[in-house]
Amino acid sequence: MRLARIATPTGPRPVVQDGDVWAVVVDHHSPGLERTGETHPVDGARLLAPCEPRVVLGMAHNSGPADRLVPPQAFTKSARTVVGPGEPVRLDPAAGKVVVEGELAIVIARTARHLTPEQVPGVILGWTVGNDVTAYEQSALDDKFTQSKNGDGFTPLGPWIETDLAVAGVADLAIDVQVDGATQAEASTSGLAWDVVEQLVYLTSHLTLGPGDVVLTGSPGTSAHVVPGQTSAITIEGIGTLTNPIV
Repeated sequence: MRLARIATPTGPRPVVQDGDVWAVVVDHHSPGLERTGETHPVDGARLLAPCEPRVVLGMAHNSGPADRLVPPQAFTKSARTVVGPGEPVRLDPAAGKVVVEGELAIVIARTARHLTPEQVPGVILGWTVGNDVTAYEQSALDDKFTQSKNGDGFTPLGPWIETDLAVAGVADLAIDVQVDGATQAEASTSGLAWDVVEQLVYLTSHLTLGPGDVVLTGSPGTSAHVVPGQTSAITIEGIGTLTNPIV
């Protein structure tokens, strides 16, 4: 099942795809995805960020098996950095060089705290493409990542949420990162040091996650340098392609 948010003349709407139309639902988290009866053609619809998180977390040091030599760690990103497909990533010249990072993103379905491994699948609404934009020259100046991770538009999400992929099914998804149509990085989620279950068990041992919150699962060698005037396009197998202009 494919969930999204679209722009309409009367405001944003949460929707589910029914063939060639987006069917408006009361809420992505409502039982049975209750339809309102309002529909919009898929063709021509303007997609927004597919969720509106209150909490956005990114897994740090999660780019390969060697990262298991240290305990898992995570950083927070402001929810105000979230943008949707086609929306700009805005670079501040004072921040130095910037990279886009293609990452599998988890969208949370319900309140989650102190999860066991067995409980993890039940709190995941679905999966989307995440772009953990990073002003990487700032990282050495701020080990909390506030300066490097929170520029305007630094967390593109989209184009939609796929709900039919099981936790086991996301263990080896291809990730392709393109800049201006040329592939700059290729990898797989199999390259992550900490898998999805381990991440959510760790994170919920320290804080509560809720409906619509997002976890960026890590960049297994999926980064590419960008400058204003370029366009990034991140594709994750089985989910879709997230495209954003760099300005």
